[in-house]
Amino acid sequence: MTVQEQRSGTVAVLTIDRPEVRNALDQRTLLDLHARLLACGEDRSVRAVVLTATGDRAFSAGLDLKDLVRNGVPDAARRPVNLLRDGYAKPVVAAVNGAAVGGGFELALACDLLVAAEHAVFALPEVSRGIVASEGGTDLPLRLPVAVALELGLTGEPLTAADALRLGLVNRVSAAADVLPTALALAERISGHSPAAVAATKRLMRRAWCPDPAVLRAENLRATAELLDGPDAAEGAAAFLEKRAPRWADPV
Repeated sequence: MTVQEQRSGTVAVLTIDRPEVRNALDQRTLLDLHARLLACGEDRSVRAVVLTATGDRAFSAGLDLKDLVRNGVPDAARRPVNLLRDGYAKPVVAAVNGAAVGGGFELALACDLLVAAEHAVFALPEVSRGIVASEGGTDLPLRLPVAVALELGLTGEPLTAADALRLGLVNRVSAAADVLPTALALAERISGHSPAAVAATKRLMRRAWCPDPAVLRAENLRATAELLDGPDAAEGAAAFLEKRAPRWADPV
């Protein structure tokens, strides 16, 4: 299994377990995580979920390009980030134990609360791959000052945990050894409240923050399709895998 599951009372702890590749998300991991989140959502004994990863180097380095070139990406309905963003009722706390990059950053953003290790960084390098951060990254202006969100999205440069806390993107910053206990404490406090009231509060607050996620998703899917039809997405992936500078097509 590439996702481990443990229980702490009424809290389910899901751990991405691929430290040898900085917890990159291959097809198997995406499907496993999606299935476990679905099961937690349907299990009445689970009142909150903590999502973390093995080791202290990375929460997730994003999509595993080598695997996804071979096996493809699960369809949108079976991607955990979409499950979390599309009305997942139970509260989810991300314990970000290291770098959260690309799809890993987007997975953390899909959670409700974020606890980050002091050494953690957050980055969206998609533009350097010729693609767009279409599964939550482009929603950053809803969470950050627009200028900051644009700088992250357009440069691909990382945001430190300290800056993420200062900007309100994360809820807590902890020493590496304390990230999971801090996230568990938050989840356990939430799980002590009325499950119905927690679910309703989460739903209404999410709706106020992002009035029409379907519109945002449609725009992201359209932009992604256009980029994948062009030459730069393939060139970006090839350059990354071959460890060379990309040779972008001339702009239209």
